[in-house]
Amino acid sequence: MPSLPAGWRVTTHTAIAEIGAAAWTACLAPSKAAAASAGYAVRPESECQPPAAPPQATDSPPQAPDSSAEGVESPSPEVDSEPQEDPDNPFVSFAFLAALEASGCVGGRTGWHPCHQALRDAEDRVLAVAPAYVKSHSQGEYVFDHGWAEAYERAGGRYYPKIQVAVPFTPVTGPRLIVAPDVDRAAATAALAGGLEALRTRLDASSIHATFLHGRDAAALDAAGYLLRLDRQFHWLNEGYRRFEDFLAALSSRKRKMIRRERKDALADGLTIRWRTGREITEAHWDAFFAFYQETGSRKWGRPYLTRAFFSLLGETMADRIVLIFAERAGKPVAGAINFVGARTLYGRNWGATEEHPFLHFEVCYYQAMEFAIARGLAVVEAGAQGEHKLMRGYRPVLTRSAHSIAHAGLRRAVTQFLQQERNHVATEKIELDSWVPFRKA
Repeated sequence: MPSLPAGWRVTTHTAIAEIGAAAWTACLAPSKAAAASAGYAVRPESECQPPAAPPQATDSPPQAPDSSAEGVESPSPEVDSEPQEDPDNPFVSFAFLAALEASGCVGGRTGWHPCHQALRDAEDRVLAVAPAYVKSHSQGEYVFDHGWAEAYERAGGRYYPKIQVAVPFTPVTGPRLIVAPDVDRAAATAALAGGLEALRTRLDASSIHATFLHGRDAAALDAAGYLLRLDRQFHWLNEGYRRFEDFLAALSSRKRKMIRRERKDALADGLTIRWRTGREITEAHWDAFFAFYQETGSRKWGRPYLTRAFFSLLGETMADRIVLIFAERAGKPVAGAINFVGARTLYGRNWGATEEHPFLHFEVCYYQAMEFAIARGLAVVEAGAQGEHKLMRGYRPVLTRSAHSIAHAGLRRAVTQFLQQERNHVATEKIELDSWVPFRKA
């Protein structure tokens, strides 16, 4: 562990409440200040209503947005390789992480045991924090290391426990080494990295995995000797669109017609769309959404990760950060998706349905998320992990990063070789995917 300034020490906590809401939130203050100073044009909720119906199929192209107008850019702009950092990420908030613990989504027999790190000074003031968990499996992470575990255990090693620096069940890039505004960031991140290594040694854990990292956290862990890993997601960028038709105008004719047709077919059986947020969300709405979530989770994972109590806690503590998008029949939800709102990003997380309709998933999870982002003046929609089918619907490939510390020298050598090959593949694939975006050429 590196030498720390006098009085500094890293402590481990088995519940986020031991650190405290005030201390955790104070470490997030730089992000919140950036959100306030950025002046994002978020429109009031009273102006945010879904369109009465999706655009009808037609061969007539929409009027292209005027590229000279303020806030509207030319089609097919250059895209950043990394996710755009949101200065107010909801998933590292005290409320979100505490809800996971209080509702039993982590802890107990879940295989996710909180071991949050806190850097403290001589006066016991919290200077920096990191959300961390001791893991007894590799489920719910979205950065897959099952092959590493199997190879190590075939060779006679013990891969679990391991330490995961992450937000459970949430493949969203965000801050992981969270430093208070008046603290030397380089020293604090080095201290947190050292504290994690000391914890790994105490637990005799095989490894530390920090996933979905901001660039500066990846750089800090790279400097601490971690192995860097690349993957990719698909995000939608709001290029100053004032309405969904502006987005369609930026697409090739064939993709524009495809999206119009999909939106029409998705709601052809008498379904309507309703957005609900803040005080509009009731326990009945959570009941409906949880049924959708269970239906999807039982098919994908065998056992859904999140409990019904978790959603009620979100409704109590974070309702103004949540958007439920429902497809309804005669006022009764038959499908729905949950989204979280950052300073400039809409994060789509979970979805499900009790009725099957062609393209309804695309309408509820993708097109309605775009509509909401446009209505609220949000810059980005992140619709979760994987999903090449998002590409032809206007989502663009971006790279995600994780960092891994492997204790065993032999396993570290094998993982190093694997990651070099994987990084080359992901970077090459990213270039190819960039050429497939469905936008008109500028």
